[in-house]
Amino acid sequence: MTAGTMTAGTRSWWGWGYEEQAIDDDELRRLAGRLAERFGTEVTIVDAPTLDALDLRAPRVAPPDSIADWCSTSMDDRAGHTYGKSYRDLVRAVHGDLPNPPDVVAFPRSEADVVDVLDWCAAEGLAAIPYGAGSSVVGGVECAVGDAFAGAVTIDLGALDQVVEVDRISRAARIQAGALGPALEAQLRPHGLTLRHFPQSFELSTLGGWLATRSGGHYATVYTHIDDFVESMRVVTPSGISESRRLPGSGAGPSPDRLFLGSEGSLGIITEAWMRLQDRPRWRASAGVVFSNFADAVAATRAIAQSALFPTNCRLLDGVEAATAAGVTGTAGLLVLGFESADHPVEQAMARAVELCRDHGGDVPGGVTSSDASDSSSSRPSDDAVGSWRSAFLRAPYQRNAFARCGVIAETFETACTWDAFDALHAGVTSAVGEAIERICGGGWVTCRFTHVYPDGPAPYFTVTAPGRIGSELAMWDEIKAAASDALLAHGGTITHHHAVGRDHDAWYRRQRPEMFGQALTAAKAALDPAGILNPGVIV
Repeated sequence: MTAGTMTAGTRSWWGWGYEEQAIDDDELRRLAGRLAERFGTEVTIVDAPTLDALDLRAPRVAPPDSIADWCSTSMDDRAGHTYGKSYRDLVRAVHGDLPNPPDVVAFPRSEADVVDVLDWCAAEGLAAIPYGAGSSVVGGVECAVGDAFAGAVTIDLGALDQVVEVDRISRAARIQAGALGPALEAQLRPHGLTLRHFPQSFELSTLGGWLATRSGGHYATVYTHIDDFVESMRVVTPSGISESRRLPGSGAGPSPDRLFLGSEGSLGIITEAWMRLQDRPRWRASAGVVFSNFADAVAATRAIAQSALFPTNCRLLDGVEAATAAGVTGTAGLLVLGFESADHPVEQAMARAVELCRDHGGDVPGGVTSSDASDSSSSRPSDDAVGSWRSAFLRAPYQRNAFARCGVIAETFETACTWDAFDALHAGVTSAVGEAIERICGGGWVTCRFTHVYPDGPAPYFTVTAPGRIGSELAMWDEIKAAASDALLAHGGTITHHHAVGRDHDAWYRRQRPEMFGQALTAAKAALDPAGILNPGVIV
């Protein structure tokens, strides 16, 4: 077993997930046929890339003997840590285009090892790229650092994967940053606790990655961002170790944790954190609400967001997304509703939410599905619209691998805006992106859903699917990405709600953030990372 090997399956070095769960050749051919019919054009399938076909640049540096035992320069480790999992990452990997692999991949076994590898990088002028599980979709873990460094070292925190301490009284735990979502939850389960943070990348992302990118989880209201769960953090920087005091709240000046949350490894490497936990839910209820008018669906969603009912799921899909992701046709909008609690049944809250939907013309053709974890006979979501959507949601990243092999442009971009701005943003973005894909690709479609909702606004999430030309996908993607990003900022949205900044969003992030705040970040970078070795080109 080489360093970084996971036990849940064989991790794909180039694409999302595990090879055992990938779309097989028959399913891929059927998908290509459906796309060709929908696009009205031929879809060509490219062979999956293989490691033995790569012409990977030789390592420019070698780790010193003092750390060599937990470092790797193998082909599979270096190739597997070259990219994250964005569309442009997948396309480049499919075509064997890996010009900037890490020279060394380090797998520290302790915080002391993290200090040692950072000391080596600083002494030798090597870029240090913190790495959780590589699920970045914005170019946040690349070693594209130019010629200013003698080499690049990816620091994989996967071996720091333990729940070290549990405070059952306060409902909190001290957790190492390299813990993958499933492993983290498995260690909390015997205590009857859960972090309750489930991003789409849950299976293949880590606590440290969630913190460094200000991850958004599956739940639509109240506890949505990982920020909400942080009690304190411990961060290794080239200048020393920063550890905040563990407190439920504090008014003692600016929060030190806020400096590192969302910094994407550019200011320090998060090694552990005390996280707020919750009791594991017992009662659940879900429903799929359909609307004949999308504006009515938006109004109903806003009413629920402002009702203080705080559903766990309040995800609105437009008509096209409802058909493709949940199998629900003939509707202008599908609202996926869910409630859960560890303390009390949730039927009353669900009934009120359904009532609000009906006030705006909504209908619940499948009724409400409820469950009680203590009752094995209770009904559970399965083949209804909610269950279909959930299955498609979890399977979507594997489908993006297939799109990359079919030369199909497949991009997602998410934002947030106030409710009063949504209509103009939705119209402006769909128009701008629709025009771009028609001009660049000759057709395609744009869909929209809400991933999260707040009393003051939604988080719209757009998906683009369009025919590409093999060999030109990245240039086409660049134009579409620019059109989408320009439109988001022009209509008052944020460049990213929960996908982070990385390299892909950097130009628009710099336009969005206040100039003086950028100067303050630059000063913080100089204090914490004087040699500028941490994830150069990202955030700062």
